[in-house]
This record gives sequence, C-alpha cells and structure tokens, in this order.
Amino acid sequence: MNDWLNPDKIIELAQHYKSLGPLLGLFLPFAEAFLPFLPLFAFVLANAAAYDLWYGFLLSWAGTTVGSYAVFLIIRKYGRNRLLNFLTKSARIQKLIKWVERNGFGPLFLFLCFPFTPSALVNLVAGLSDMKKKTYLVTLMAGKFVMIFMISYIGYDIKALFTNPIRTAIVVVVILLLWFVGKYFERRLNAKVEADFRASASTHNHK
Repeated sequence: MNDWLNPDKIIELAQHYKSLGPLLGLFLPFAEAFLPFLPLFAFVLANAAAYDLWYGFLLSWAGTTVGSYAVFLIIRKYGRNRLLNFLTKSARIQKLIKWVERNGFGPLFLFLCFPFTPSALVNLVAGLSDMKKKTYLVTLMAGKFVMIFMISYIGYDIKALFTNPIRTAIVVVVILLLWFVGKYFERRLNAKVEADFRASASTHNHK
C-alpha cells in the first residue's frame, strides 16, 4: 500500500499512461461526458502529470468540451422524442429549463467552472432549452477552460504534492474551497429557480 503513496511510483504510472498515447488522454474526458460516473477529476490529473501542464490541459479541455457538446447536440435533437420523455418529466428539470432560457450564459458559465457540480445536468438542461447552439458552445469552452486549468495546475507536478507541504496545503485548501463554493452556487441556483417559478406561477394565476 505504501508504494501507491510513493511519488516516484505515481510518476512511473503517469509515464506508463503517457506511453499509451495522447488519444487515451483525449478519449477519457470525452467519455466522461456520456458516462458521468467516471472520475473526470482523476483523468485531468493524469493528463497533467503525464503530459505536463499545457499539453495535458489541452487534451483534457478538448476531450471534455467536445464530449459535453456532443451530449448537448444529441439531447437537442432527440431529447423530446417520445422514447426519451422521461428526461423532461421531472418538475425540477422543467424549472431549470425555463430558468436557463431566461438567464442564459452567466449562470451556466459559473456552474461549469466548478469541478464538483453536475455538468451532465447542465448539458441535459441546456439541450432541452432554447439556448442557441453557438451560445452553449462558447459557454462550455469558457467554463471548462477555467475548471480544467485549475485541476491541471494541481496535478502537473505530482511529486511536489508529496515533497512540498506548503503546496500540498494550498492544493487541499483550493479543492475544499472549490467544493464549498460550487455547492453554494448550486444551492443558490436551486433557490433562484424555485423563486422564479413561484413568481411566474403567481403572475399566471392572477391573470
């Protein structure tokens, strides 16, 4: 077990990962968009450790952006098909769709910046909304750029995480901060969606 906590062992594994070629580094973040239970955080760290900061970042950013946009396009085309009606039956999804249609780029960009928020849900809601394709592509590219770069910066020098306690402490604080801030925005988003929905329903009832 101690071997797996050895930075040299981790670097050795990263080199093995690198030897499998950049297509793997591109494919795994791409696949995570379709299979959100896969650990995107781990794939981005592995790319940064294996290919260095900028190349690893580009592989992860391109893979996850293309994968997320592909999911968006599939949902946009087939999401309202009768076979996929279950996607739109949820009251929460309906509320989110209407809220996204009213508020657009800003909230989605913030949502996509944080690594622990459910980007699969964002892709689904955006695909079912009337947001323009080009607008969502720009939103994805910008939000994923921020999120992937933050994770890549944490992972590009794995050895320093074990040998430099100050860097390790900073990384731990940053990860915790990202988690708490992401959850804060998620709660605020849910509260705003509920408030807007109640206001809209009240206005409709008084007509």
